[in-house]
Amino acid sequence: MRMDFGMPTLIELKSLEENAALCRELGLAFIEINMNMPEYQIDRLDRVRLAKTAEKYGIYFTIHLDENCNPSDFNERVATVYTETVIEAIEVAKTLNIPVLNMHLSTGVYFTLPDKKIYLFEEYREEYLTRLKAFRNTCATAIGDADIRICVENCGDYARAVFLKKGLDVLLESPAFGLTFAIGHNAAAGYGEESTILERADRLLHFHVHDAEGTSHHLALGDGDMELPQYLQWANAHNCRAVLETKTVDALRRSVAWLKEKGFR
Repeated sequence: MRMDFGMPTLIELKSLEENAALCRELGLAFIEINMNMPEYQIDRLDRVRLAKTAEKYGIYFTIHLDENCNPSDFNERVATVYTETVIEAIEVAKTLNIPVLNMHLSTGVYFTLPDKKIYLFEEYREEYLTRLKAFRNTCATAIGDADIRICVENCGDYARAVFLKKGLDVLLESPAFGLTFAIGHNAAAGYGEESTILERADRLLHFHVHDAEGTSHHLALGDGDMELPQYLQWANAHNCRAVLETKTVDALRRSVAWLKEKGFR
């Protein structure tokens, strides 16, 4: 069975309708709604409109949670608002049969000393992990038996912020959580995240696919120097869906053409 490919909400396109029309035109299966953008904030997500759009264009949605989302923030009120936002997103996902909420794991604040950086989440690791456990349990309760997973994306930080791997494993103790493999982030980090992902490969559910060359990523497929077929084969082997996470309409079109040329669609 061929895997589902999707697209991000592109900043060039000024409405959900435009994104959905392009998604159908390119033969893609879903759109990843980016909650960093003002029109896709949780209080602006019109469930009825989303459902009608999905039906009209024969697509579905995933959600990319706000990249600033930090439920481990040491300010309790800030952490609570972030957690509540995720819970509301889970409720939207239940209504619309959204299978994946993608999230970043924040590195938090660091202090720069003459000879090193000290991350506060490392310095206060136990409090950090305790807060993550509470977030994990709250999300798992909200999801219940719904077919929804919160997938943690690698962002190039696992090697330099080792505490993140501890936090990742805390979240993965719950079946409500899984992994997103952002292959371009891995490449831009000198492929230093691959071992972290592969050691937990049984939790892979979602891919962000974009090419990279050196530290430049989010390139159209074929524009960089990555061994893309290998990663797409991994995604298929683990029954993952994949977002073609380029940033422009042109790059997305060329990425779809590359997939067809290489026999992945």
